[in-house]
Amino acid sequence: MDSPSHYNLTLRVIHWLTALVVVGLFAVGWWMVDLTYYSSWYKTAPFWHKSIGICLAALTVFRLVWRVVKGTPAIEGKPLERKAAHAAHHTIYLLLFVIFVSGYLISTSDGRAIEVFNVFSVPSMGELFPNQSDIAGAVHYYAAFTLIGLAILHAAAAIKHHVINKDNTLRKMIGDKTS
Repeated sequence: MDSPSHYNLTLRVIHWLTALVVVGLFAVGWWMVDLTYYSSWYKTAPFWHKSIGICLAALTVFRLVWRVVKGTPAIEGKPLERKAAHAAHHTIYLLLFVIFVSGYLISTSDGRAIEVFNVFSVPSMGELFPNQSDIAGAVHYYAAFTLIGLAILHAAAAIKHHVINKDNTLRKMIGDKTS
């Protein structure tokens, strides 16, 4: 199958929506760990954080399937840049899934399901290993910071390709078909 010249609308929307959601979840996650029991947000913020996180996990699985089915444009740049881009993309997906799984392990270690917008529940498997919440919490924390750092690097690389290399790297993700 020939590689498309640009990302299709579905992948572009999912990419930018994911970027916004990841930054938003990171900010809310960082903020909510300091909430006290007496804060009106003590239960509300985690509820929204978990619900949106579960939806993002499902969207990410859909995104990966869609990429396989529809294909993606070739990465531009020098061979080392292309290898770095592939490594960064794979690492971003890996970090997302580490964050999804660790978030699940944090939220369900007490045996309670995760309520997603009070529409459906993701069942708990309970505590699978000792200190599950603490260990998964540390993994979640460090993976989230690593993801944000890599996302910043990803954005900087796209801007570098647009401004310095003057290639189509950024144009492919914003839908601009002019060269």
